[in-house]
Amino acid sequence: MKIAAIDIGSNAARMQISSVLTNKNKISFKKVEYVRFALRLGMDVFNSGSISHASEARIKKLLQAYQLLMELHEVDAYMICATSAMREAENGASIVERIHNELGMEIHLIEGEQEAELINNVIVTVLDDDRTYLHIDVGGGSTELNIYRGHHKIAAKSFKIGSVRLLEHKEAPDVWKKMQTWVNTNIPSHESVIAVGTGGNISKLFNMIENKKENKASLKDLEKMRNYIEKFSLEERMNKLQLNADRADVIVPASDIYISVMKWAGATEIMVPDLGLKDGILMLVYETLMNEE
Repeated sequence: MKIAAIDIGSNAARMQISSVLTNKNKISFKKVEYVRFALRLGMDVFNSGSISHASEARIKKLLQAYQLLMELHEVDAYMICATSAMREAENGASIVERIHNELGMEIHLIEGEQEAELINNVIVTVLDDDRTYLHIDVGGGSTELNIYRGHHKIAAKSFKIGSVRLLEHKEAPDVWKKMQTWVNTNIPSHESVIAVGTGGNISKLFNMIENKKENKASLKDLEKMRNYIEKFSLEERMNKLQLNADRADVIVPASDIYISVMKWAGATEIMVPDLGLKDGILMLVYETLMNEE
């Protein structure tokens, strides 16, 4: 069986096709295809409030390409989720309707809470029973914060702040304060907490850090890497550091969110599992298929 997940974010759209593997009644997903394309919908929406005709045309072309790849891989089922930028766009719902009519592809506009829940379903698999965790997921338009004690989520909140929104200076003036207040209210100062980071920017930052142990990096190393990247011009980040153009300009604003939240929570290290929204969507697709049988 092959299934696919498509995540249309504020910065980029991703598609992952995976084979479903069964070993001793345990299910796992093996990646067979992964495609990422920088649509940059947040640039449109956070500045003008809507998605431009040119961007709509690119969404359709990209989905047609994804459609062909899924046909070639003989995918059994898939799901498309769109997050912050498309759900906030004035014309987001009408674009979703046109795409459904023209391509026969259904896009689900999910709220921040739904986005966090989908990620939650896969994040809990890497958490220990006896620790407190602060999960930080930074997208292009929003940041989802979740607090876990062991495998149980005890608090969650979505904030309208993300890498593209920060880059365009379109975040609300009080959002930083609101986020800090929420963290301080929900995590007692005496409590030891480990941060868990998901999102393309933290994954890239983590991979660039040399002094890390397995899947963890220290706050100090994270700050050091952030400051190192900031010294380079945009062109140097692409040529010397070999960052994609759509990563080079947002990685510093994104890192500021991770670092700030960690400091507020008193977290000195961060786990970076190779998991995210696409993995949560894959799980939902699989569960839906099983329930239909």
